[in-house]
Order: sequence, then C-alpha cells, then structure tokens
Amino acid sequence: MLEDLHENNDKIRSHSEDIRTALQPLLKLICLTLIGLLLANPRMKLIPKATFKLLSKLVFALFLPCLIFSELGSSITLENFKEWWFIPVNVLLCTFFGCLLGFIVVTICHPPQRFNRFTIIMTGFGNTGNLLIAVVGSVCHTQNTPFGKQCNARGVAYVSLSQWISVILVYTFVYHMLEPPFEYYEIVENEAEIREETILNDISRPLLVEAEWPGIEDKETQHSKTPFIARIFKSFSGISSSIIPDPDFDSLSGSVMADEEESGENNHMSIRCLAEPRVVRRIRIVAEQTPIHHILQPPTIASLLAIIIGTVPQLKTFFFGNDAPMSFMTDSLEILAGAMVPCVMLILGGMLAEGPNESTLGIKTTIGIIVARLVVLPVIGIGVVVLADKLNFLVENDAMFRFVLLLQYTTPSAILLGAIASLRGYAVSEASAVLFWQHVFALFSLSLYIIIYFRVIDYL
Repeated sequence: MLEDLHENNDKIRSHSEDIRTALQPLLKLICLTLIGLLLANPRMKLIPKATFKLLSKLVFALFLPCLIFSELGSSITLENFKEWWFIPVNVLLCTFFGCLLGFIVVTICHPPQRFNRFTIIMTGFGNTGNLLIAVVGSVCHTQNTPFGKQCNARGVAYVSLSQWISVILVYTFVYHMLEPPFEYYEIVENEAEIREETILNDISRPLLVEAEWPGIEDKETQHSKTPFIARIFKSFSGISSSIIPDPDFDSLSGSVMADEEESGENNHMSIRCLAEPRVVRRIRIVAEQTPIHHILQPPTIASLLAIIIGTVPQLKTFFFGNDAPMSFMTDSLEILAGAMVPCVMLILGGMLAEGPNESTLGIKTTIGIIVARLVVLPVIGIGVVVLADKLNFLVENDAMFRFVLLLQYTTPSAILLGAIASLRGYAVSEASAVLFWQHVFALFSLSLYIIIYFRVIDYL
C-alpha cells in the first residue's frame, strides 16, 4: 500500500513538474508582452508609438539577422541540411491544411463575399518567424529544459529555415490572394488619394503594419491597390474594362493588347508554334508584377549567408568556433542577438495596446478563424508529425526538431498578413481585428498545446 502511494505521489509530482516546465517559458513571454502593453498604453504614454516603430526596425534590420546568422551558421552542415528537408515540407502542409480549414470556415460561417479569400488566408498562414523564435528562446532558457544542449541554436536554425518558404509564399500567393476583389473595387479620386497618402505617412499609421516587416508600405507599386489579376484576365470572364477605369492600368493593359495584336499580325509571317499564347503572355505580365524580389531583406539575407558559410567547412571554421579567426565578430553578433526576444515581445505588447479596429467581417467568422487556426489546426499538426515520425521522415532523437514542427501549426496568423493587407488596400481593419483577437486567445491555446506537445514528444 505504501509503495503504491509513493508511486502515485511520484506520478503527480512528475505531472505537475511537466506542466510547470511547459508553462514557464510562456509565462516569461506574457510578462514581456504585458510590459510592452503598459509602456504603450495610450493613457500612460510612457513610450510613444514612434519609439516602438524604431524598435521594430532595429529588430528587423539588426537583432533578427544577427540571431539567424549566429545560430543557423553554427548549427548547419551539409549533412544535416539534407536531413532537415521535412521542415519546408511541413510549412507547405501546414499552409495547405490551414487554407482547407479556412475554406470550411467560409462554407460554415458565410462571411461577406468580398472577405472569402481573406478568411482563407488568415486561417492558412501562421507566424513562422519572430513568435516561434521567441517561444524557442524562452523554452531553452528554462531550467530542466527537455531539449538538451545547444537547444536555442538548433531551434533558431530550424525556424530560420522554415522562414524562407513562408516569406516566398507571402510575396507570391498571399500577395495576389489579398488583392482587392474586382466587383467591390472602388475608384479613389485624386484628392482622396493624396489624403490617404498623408495618413499612411503619418505617425498615426497602426503599429501592426510595421510590427514584423518594417518599410513594407514603401514597396507599394502603381497596381498594389488594384484588382490586377482580375483586370489582366477580364477578357476570359467577359467583363468589360469600362466598369473600372484605371489610367495606369489601361496604359499597361493597352500595351499588352497592342503586343498581342502586333504578334497576331506577325503570326501570319512566322511559324505559329513559336508564337507566345495569350494566356502565357498574361501570366508573364502577372509574374512581372509579383514582388518576389522583396524577399531579399536583412533576415533572409542573413539566412542565405549562414547556409552558405555553414555548409562549406573551410568557411565555417573561419567564422565559427573558439579558435576561429573571426570568432570575435560572431561573438559580437551573439550579444546583439540577445536583444531579439525581449524586443519582439515588447513590440507585440505595443501592438496589442492599440486594441482591435472596427471590423465588418462578422463575429461568427472571426470566431471561426480563431477556432480553426488555434484549436483545430494543432490537432492536425500532431497527426502529421506523428505520422512523419512513424515513416522515419524526421531527424532521429531530436526533440527540438519535432517541437518546432508542432509549433508551426500552433501560432496565430502572421502579423505580416496585416502589412500585406495594408499594402494591397484590402481588409486592413479586418486584418487588425482578427490578428488582435488571435494573439489574445493564443496565450491560452499555446499554453495548452505546449503541455500536450511535451507529452507527444515523450511518446515519440
């Protein structure tokens, strides 16, 4: 009897210790977020919004690249780079299942028709960058962490690798999915455009727009806020171009049509099989207007340099290691990288201090997105990771590898989606409201699922 009681007590203690170990990292992040919330509180006004915007630029241009380069470069080799192939695949699977859940939310909740694509995107694309790094860093700086030595270096390396795929998807698929719907597009008069530009350049612009990818508003082109794809392919849908007059677009589409007519005339004198079909030409025009070149920003450049240096042994020994000639430089970068996690959480607190904007999306759809993204998708993620482990797709005996894969299904929607919505001029206030409520409820869902993930990792 006494032995049974001792065993039960030991089990209860181990359960409570597991829960405490799982919750401690998140409680640290919540404390940092609350400090940012207090500092940015409009009533207290301890720190102005401009300071938070400068801080976000420091994170984006300095702290995050330093962290990625120092941790990814020291961890990656040519051998384990091949072993990590499932990380980008997992990002694609997470996005696919998230978009599928978004489609189900649209089917069940019936949002306003103009927000159908928006609902799918907000459900499908999670935060695979700053927030994941913050969670990993907090977990690794906790006593009795279950992830062993070099926990933070490996975790940041895995997150950095997944960030590449996410950024490419955002600047291609998401960018075009969040273009203003053709049938709801409104022409803005010149005076209104000037007034809108003044507001956007003013300090009153929401912190949400620059919280994760500062300066994105500067990447605006003449077609950013127009239904570009719909207009390019309008001839296939039978929609007249006179419905939405746009001088800038008409000049581009006119040149496209002129090229088509000219090529049509030349086709009589040339071989037909060598002529570029109209559909191919229009797809090419859309590809040229896709801002894929914007992915080369400080964090992605740091990742690329880290991969190149880390996979070439001669270069790696020159930069990384106690006896490396350039170890003083990498040590300096590590010191700067230490500011990354607290600054990210302070910025998140400053963003939440602004509160949710008014939204016409509807409470039902907003709740549907939150439930699908924060409750249902992590369950699917557990199934995917467990199946991948059974099929021997994952790195052997690497708990952090599995933890990062699971976290990719658990985070709220990417803050970058709010910036893209602002860039496209589509559903900006709705994006702000959804992101606000998702990050509030993510405090509870992350707490629950981190406890579950620790159990799943023990099982695997």
